[in-house]
Amino acid sequence: MPTNNIALLPDRGIIQVSGNDAETLLDGLLTNSLTRFGNQTAIHTGLLSPQGKILFDFFLVKTVNGFLIDVDKSMADDLIKRLSFYRLRADVQFENVSETMAVAAVWPEHSSMPGGVIAYPDPRNGTLGLRLILPAERLAEIPAEQLGNNKYHAHRISLGVPDAGLDYPLANTFPHEALYDQLHSIDFKKGCFIGQEVVSRMQHRGTARKRAIRITSNDALTAGSPVEAGEATIGAVGSSSGTEAIAMLRLDRASEATGKGIAIQAGDATLSLDPPEWITFDITSGKPAADA
Repeated sequence: MPTNNIALLPDRGIIQVSGNDAETLLDGLLTNSLTRFGNQTAIHTGLLSPQGKILFDFFLVKTVNGFLIDVDKSMADDLIKRLSFYRLRADVQFENVSETMAVAAVWPEHSSMPGGVIAYPDPRNGTLGLRLILPAERLAEIPAEQLGNNKYHAHRISLGVPDAGLDYPLANTFPHEALYDQLHSIDFKKGCFIGQEVVSRMQHRGTARKRAIRITSNDALTAGSPVEAGEATIGAVGSSSGTEAIAMLRLDRASEATGKGIAIQAGDATLSLDPPEWITFDITSGKPAADA
């Protein structure tokens, strides 16, 4: 019997990146450093606006022929347009291959994969398991029990890992708010990238008061519900799985309410903040660690 679970992630698409200047171009644009490929196959990263907010959130995978980008399928063409805008005369080509390639997740154990399947540990948190890139028709070859992607998201939520679009809106969220500083998705020691000045200032001044955080309740939680402390709205529930969810919250206001004995609620559900053990920021303020 298979010991692993596998879920097809049908909302994910793949962009193929090739060309002699691909690495140089990407390293100058993205939040993460491509020097990390010396130790791993994939990185999680983002492309920001000049104001420092996340426009695109994705995985970058190194291959023998260049790179693959694992991104929300509905945003693949827009990401190609944005990257092409910065290409100028660089030798870089982008191709949307989402119609022929699929993305899947395998957890909790890592097993050997058949040839031709790209498999890598999720660079955000290894406990999430493996991510796979493969032709969709080859999914049945993986030694694992096939589950719906809702099971994968329940697994992700249980680990407290937020997902773009589900737990925070793109174009309106800073990397710290999306836990980029906690999930190995940003390199504060690399050279300049788009939005770098704003993000660096948030890191060093400790101004990230809003964060995506795991919450629990004795009652079922509904995605999209406002989170309230008394009469004040302090955030919203993102993706949910039964009595667990990820919520984007003003942690300073949540701490203030708790200190005054005011319950934090989403509808009729009373919430508890339940951050995972890997969180390093101050849970009462959202301030990042001194050196991330």
